[in-house]
Amino acid sequence: MDAWGCTGRGSVRMADLDRVRVWAESLIRIHLDDSWSFGFDHARRRAGLTDHGAHRISVSRHLAARYEDDEVHQVLLHEVAHALAGFDAGHGARWKRVAKELGYEGGRLHDGAIATELAPWVGHCPAGHEHHRFRRPTRTASCGRCSKGFDARHRIAWKRVR
Repeated sequence: MDAWGCTGRGSVRMADLDRVRVWAESLIRIHLDDSWSFGFDHARRRAGLTDHGAHRISVSRHLAARYEDDEVHQVLLHEVAHALAGFDAGHGARWKRVAKELGYEGGRLHDGAIATELAPWVGHCPAGHEHHRFRRPTRTASCGRCSKGFDARHRIAWKRVR
């Protein structure tokens, strides 16, 4: 077990939210000043957020609970890198340099699961591909897996399930 409480790269243990809070607060103490804080949010599609105005880093409680320890640690490093690099850095060269120095190994976006079971709108195309939306679809859409551009033959039929 390492300093973060992880059992190693082969670990499939899901992250415990209390442990995530300890990791986040430790990273903030080590790399940022006392004006920064941490919290969980209710995002269902993005893993983390750095709010430069409020000096706050947040992580989705829905996604953190389903990610493995190493994945959550990478999300935290990603967000701390944003805080250190500054608002204007985006995912550019300065952010990449800072992220690499922190030990961040990922890309600019997470590629993990989203909380699809919380999506109130589920759609299916004629081929049966499933699509999830967290807001009521207002425009006609077609399946991106069936056609690169809009194609009425691959129209998604939406249904509210929650």
